Parts: sequence; C-alpha cells; structure tokens
Amino acid sequence: MSKKCSICGREPRMSFSRSHSKVATKRRQLLNLQTKKVGNKKIKICTRCLRTFKKNNSN
Repeated sequence: MSKKCSICGREPRMSFSRSHSKVATKRRQLLNLQTKKVGNKKIKICTRCLRTFKKNNSN
C-alpha cells in the first residue's frame, strides 16, 4: 500500500532522529492518512485535505 495522499499527492518526508549525543539517524515522517469512502470507492486522504474538504463542503 502506498503512503501517499490521493488528493494532494503528499508523500512521507525524510528527517533525522537526534540522540542525546546528537548522533543523527535517518527516519521517515509519515503522513496522517485516513481511509474515507467517496462515492463507492475508498481513498486515502491526509488530514489536511480532509479538513479543507469538510470546510468547503459545509455550506
């Protein structure tokens, strides 16, 4: 399964974990993806897009 938003296309970022001695090890910052049903199919959508979607469709 891909860790990618179906709407905006955002993907995980690369960052560093820093220990107490300041040693850097690479890690992935994953998105907060939610599975939502739109119409009759399921899509993976990040919470930022979900919030915008709800805001624009509330009127």
